[in-house]
Amino acid sequence: MSAPNNIPTLEVRNLRTHFFTPDGVLPAVDDVSLSIARGRILGLVGESGSGKSVTGFSILGMVDAPGRIVGGQVLFQGRDLVTLDRVSLRELQGNRIAMIFQDPMMTLNPVLKVEAQMVDAVLAHSKVSRQQARELARDTLGMMGIASPEERLQAYPHQLSGGMRQRVAIAIALLHKPDLIIADEPTTALDVTIQAQILSEVQKLARQHGTALIWITHDLSVVAGLADEVAVMYAGRIVEQGAVDAVLDAPLHPYTQGLIGSLPSNNRRGSRLRQIPGMTPNLLHLPPTCAFAARCERVSQQCLAAPAMSEPLAGRLVRCFHPAQHESKVPQHA
Repeated sequence: MSAPNNIPTLEVRNLRTHFFTPDGVLPAVDDVSLSIARGRILGLVGESGSGKSVTGFSILGMVDAPGRIVGGQVLFQGRDLVTLDRVSLRELQGNRIAMIFQDPMMTLNPVLKVEAQMVDAVLAHSKVSRQQARELARDTLGMMGIASPEERLQAYPHQLSGGMRQRVAIAIALLHKPDLIIADEPTTALDVTIQAQILSEVQKLARQHGTALIWITHDLSVVAGLADEVAVMYAGRIVEQGAVDAVLDAPLHPYTQGLIGSLPSNNRRGSRLRQIPGMTPNLLHLPPTCAFAARCERVSQQCLAAPAMSEPLAGRLVRCFHPAQHESKVPQHA
């Protein structure tokens, strides 16, 4: 059952997920907060190792040892998932909350036919006949652009191409029209035509059924065409967040500017690609400064401290002492 419209589908507050390794504590997710309303799509972007995938797994309570959530709340329709027992969490997973993995074999069982996996997924959470479950499975495969869905139901995963397996995995996630979907780069290995079709279907699901969606990716072009809002992660923290057009057209954080500036489309043909200088910091040895300070052209003495999240523009959050200057500043109240 969905929450009232005035309650966000998902609200993450100060989430912290640490990995306790022999070399020390690695803060993979450090003080992450975000909110997603019904029918909205949030793009979570950043380089590999920025913490975006661990954020998705943390929201679902799927972090394995040596990692664990050490602080914060994950409110799904007002319920804190962090405090739920495993049985209660399993009742939500795959039903009201679904995850689409980058590797489809994390979803698919290699020794079961597609039909058995999809029908069992329906029957686990819905009181329908096996025939009705099978029809839903077939129709959902067709929705994903899979030709001859009747034949695909009879196939084993190894008999399908990589792209086909991924579309089956996405179809399983969409079976129950969940209230929240977390998608971890699920279209990376697909060709652009199939990718566009799947993005169109998930957008339609969000609009028609009020599904909230977190789309985790490094591909800013996908976010530009799919998301309503975007959150940019760096070194385990969100460094910028806001409406997708506003952030991509006028980024405030120097890291966001670097990501956008390094896109091939933003570089003159024949010239060298612009790059962000330096390397991402080692999370095991994060300095007490701004995590981006060593790579930043705007660094100052002030950056020797870690910046908090601020709102220099209406609806724009940024973790930076020297955000880019744009108009329409938040009015100052006396």
